[in-house]
Amino acid sequence: MTIDTLMRPDADAGDLAQTMAAMGRRARVASAALGLAPPEARSASLRAGAAAIRSQVDAILAANADDLDAAKRNGTGAALLDRLALDPKRIEAIAQGLNDIAELPDPIGRVLDERVRPNGLRISRVAVPLGVIGIIYESRPNVTADAGGLAVKSGNAAILRGGSESFHSSRALIAALRSGLSGAGLPPDAIQLVPTRDRAAVGMMLTMSGTIDIIVPRGGASLIERVQRESRIPVIAHLEGLCHTYLHAAADPEKARAIVLNAKMRRVSVCGATETVLVDRAAAERLLPPILADLHAAGCEVRGDAEVQRLYPGAVAATEQDWRTEYLDAILAVRVVDGIAQAVEHIAQYGSHHTDAIVTEDNAAAERFLREVDSAIVLVNASTQFADGGEFGMGAEIGISTQRLPPRGPVGAAELTTYKYLVRGTGQVRP
Repeated sequence: MTIDTLMRPDADAGDLAQTMAAMGRRARVASAALGLAPPEARSASLRAGAAAIRSQVDAILAANADDLDAAKRNGTGAALLDRLALDPKRIEAIAQGLNDIAELPDPIGRVLDERVRPNGLRISRVAVPLGVIGIIYESRPNVTADAGGLAVKSGNAAILRGGSESFHSSRALIAALRSGLSGAGLPPDAIQLVPTRDRAAVGMMLTMSGTIDIIVPRGGASLIERVQRESRIPVIAHLEGLCHTYLHAAADPEKARAIVLNAKMRRVSVCGATETVLVDRAAAERLLPPILADLHAAGCEVRGDAEVQRLYPGAVAATEQDWRTEYLDAILAVRVVDGIAQAVEHIAQYGSHHTDAIVTEDNAAAERFLREVDSAIVLVNASTQFADGGEFGMGAEIGISTQRLPPRGPVGAAELTTYKYLVRGTGQVRP
């Protein structure tokens, strides 16, 4: 079955089901080979994939232009267009990310625990690949390369179902990654892209329990909810990034000013962008006016409670829904709170357990915030936009897992492994 066949208006569900089943079979075979491949071969394939991306910049940009044109015709908003857009700098960052992943320590074969029992049995717990990972994500094409690269590094095969908006961009990037695998003598079917925009493919992936071992959804709440509701396969959930920056009464004004502007406006469309700022009532008059003036100058709309509106007349009245909204746009909700307890309570009630930060010079307050905020990433005196696998030294990430069971936080190569027990004996039998 070809991509042209699947993209025909009259392509039926039978065609798609056959294609998905065949992809699953190829991925299972490829995962077995990849998991046993030498670490040097897996890393070499990533470096070759990065070189292929650098050599095909014009083709990737042309594919991305097709995606952007279609998105604009469909009325896609500016924030989502920013998530979709590639330029030479972003393509270079994608290629460099693959090189960074290649240089990471090999996550396979790590001895996680080892003990010798009184009877002489030596028991080791050793990291092994998950197998075949199904990755379902929305419009950002860089996720295609990040997910494929991390899967290869961790010895897993990947079936990728990218957002329909990034269809052509993802195809161009996948071609480079597959050429890297072939050049390193590894099966190119270790990375496959679902060759259709048909949403029925998502439902089919969620039932492929015989060939897919884990599902990783990356996107908005509706996608995550659907995957968790329908999947017959274990899920690593990446929920929306409803991130907070809390300005404690002991915040340094200049640090607060720089951190909030960066946390919101560096790139509004990423999941680590701050969506709500909380500020202590005791420091609101001192901290807020210059911060909100900076945001206004940068083109950000401020939605605030009554106290924020009093201090900054340009603020729009915030509603209950604003505290619950991941804008992914140049909009910020601001609320005045009566101290750290109310800030923590607000985050617990409205947050998504993704990334939250405190700005303070009070070490006791910082440690309390770190201890009491139940999010995957909690920061002190730093921008929430550091919520990124690359910034954590992982080379890249498939996503930020917001679930309580591991993996939690940035999901890199080491997090895409499970383990098995190796038991070495000298003839022992159990009494």
